[in-house]
Amino acid sequence: MPRHTGGRRSRAREERDSRAASGRDGREPIEGSPRSKSEGPGGLGEATGSPEAAVSTGVLAPGLYIVATPIGNLGDITLRALEVLRGVDLIACEDTRVTATLARRFELTADRLPYHDHNAETMRPKLLARLQAGASVALVSDAGTPLVSDPGLKLVQAAIEAGIPVTAIPGASAMLAALMVAGLPTDRFLFAGFLPAKQGQRRQALGELARVPASLVFFETAPRLAEALADMASVLGDRPAAVARELTKIHEEVRRGSLAGLATHYGAGEPPRGEIVLVVGPPAADVQEISPEALDARIGDALQTQSVRAASAAVAAETGLPRRQVYARALALAGKRAP
Repeated sequence: MPRHTGGRRSRAREERDSRAASGRDGREPIEGSPRSKSEGPGGLGEATGSPEAAVSTGVLAPGLYIVATPIGNLGDITLRALEVLRGVDLIACEDTRVTATLARRFELTADRLPYHDHNAETMRPKLLARLQAGASVALVSDAGTPLVSDPGLKLVQAAIEAGIPVTAIPGASAMLAALMVAGLPTDRFLFAGFLPAKQGQRRQALGELARVPASLVFFETAPRLAEALADMASVLGDRPAAVARELTKIHEEVRRGSLAGLATHYGAGEPPRGEIVLVVGPPAADVQEISPEALDARIGDALQTQSVRAASAAVAAETGLPRRQVYARALALAGKRAP
C-alpha cells in the first residue's frame, strides 16, 4: 500500500478523530489502555466511572507503543494492537517489507520506517525527535513481541530517560506459545535467546545455565538444531525437552522427547524448515555427587572443543564444583602447568 504524505496523513487523521468524537468511526469500541487520558499519558481514550465506559475514542496519546504482532497466523493480532497501529503517526519496523503484509491485511496507513540493529544508531535520534515533538510511534518486530531477541531496547531506554511515555501492547510470543505446548514445568523458566553459533562458546553458555532450577527456553536456527541438541544433552544431561517449530502456522509441529533422542532424530535427516523454539526441562532435584572418573570424563569431553579455561568454567557450572578445583584438574589432564 502506498505511503501517505504528511499533509494527506494529517487530514486523514483529522477526519478520523472527528468521526471518533461523534461516535461514527465505523469500528466496534474496544477496551482502552489502563493509562487513560484521565490517568496520564499513553491512554487511548477518556475513562469514566465504569469499566464498560473505558473504551477508545480513536485519539491516541503521544508516546512510544511497543506492539506485539502475530508470529505466523495473522488472526492472532489483538484488537488493541490494531487500534494502536491504526492510530499512530509512525510505525518503526524491524523490516518494512514484512510489516507491509500486516499493513495490507489490516489497512494500516501510518508511515513506516525501518528500525533494526544495522541502522539503530542513526534512526534512534530521529525517532526520539518525533516523539519529543508530540508524535505517537509504534515499535514492531517482524513477528511476536518486540525486544524479545529483537531490536528496540535502546530506544525504550532512551524514551524513558527523555520522559516519554512507553506503553506495552501485549500479544503473540513464540517463547510463551512454546511453553504452553511443551508439557514441561512453566512455574519457573528462563529465556536464553539464541545460543552462540560456535560449539565451544555454545557449550560454555550451556554450562552457565546447567544449574538453573527452571525450564530453559531457547531460539535456534534449523541448520544448528541437531548440534545444539547434542551439546545440550552432553552439558545439561539427558533432560526431557520439546522442539516447537512453525508455531501457529500451517505446518506447526511439536516434537517431545529426551535431548539425546531429539538430537538423534534431527541429526538423521535434512534440517527442518521454519522458526524453532526449544524448551528444556529443569535439572533433576536429586543431583548426585560426581565421581572423580566421571569428572575426568566430562573435562576430557569439554577439552575436545574448548580451551582449558573455557572447559573448566563450563564443567564447574555444570557440576557445581568450585571452578578452581575443576581448573586444576583440567590442567593436569591437558598436561599443562598453571601460569
